[in-house]
Amino acid sequence: MEVKDNSFARQFETTTAEGLITIEYSLQERKIFLTRINTPEEFKNEEFIDNLIKTILDNAIEQRLKIVPTYPRIVQFFKKNPSYKELLPPGIRI
Repeated sequence: MEVKDNSFARQFETTTAEGLITIEYSLQERKIFLTRINTPEEFKNEEFIDNLIKTILDNAIEQRLKIVPTYPRIVQFFKKNPSYKELLPPGIRI
């Protein structure tokens, strides 16, 4: 999966057969706030979304950034994948 960081639009982007999928973010003080997931209406592949989130989190690990999930679908991902909870900044509990 190829994920592009469109820093001008502040979103991670990838393209599927159904269209463009984006995860909007805000970068503040070495933290990435994941604020929204945008998908085409007909897109229903939850496993693809999980893989997209994993790719973004793996990139954050490489850059030594913390993640603040503010979008419910991303919070749900952290609950299902406790191995990524180390990316949460101190004081953030899910």
